[in-house]
Amino acid sequence: MPTPTESLIEYPSEFPIKIMGAMQDTFAQTIVELVVLHDPTFHAGKMEMRPSTKGTYLALTVTVSATSREQLDNLYRALSSHPMVKVVL
Repeated sequence: MPTPTESLIEYPSEFPIKIMGAMQDTFAQTIVELVVLHDPTFHAGKMEMRPSTKGTYLALTVTVSATSREQLDNLYRALSSHPMVKVVL
């Protein structure tokens, strides 16, 4: 079992993150801008969008180039604390 300082992820690697929020015109673009702050190589072409059945929510899957656990932790914190984001997985 890895210790808390060890990681099961080998860096660098492509790492998918799922983000859900209310359906808003600016949601996807806002998330792209936020992710680019943590992964400058990220672009909208590396994002999948899936609306909920009723169109109330939008699920995004962004695949980032993870270079360290610190980078991922900072990105998760930024996404989780954003007012447009409901869930980050």
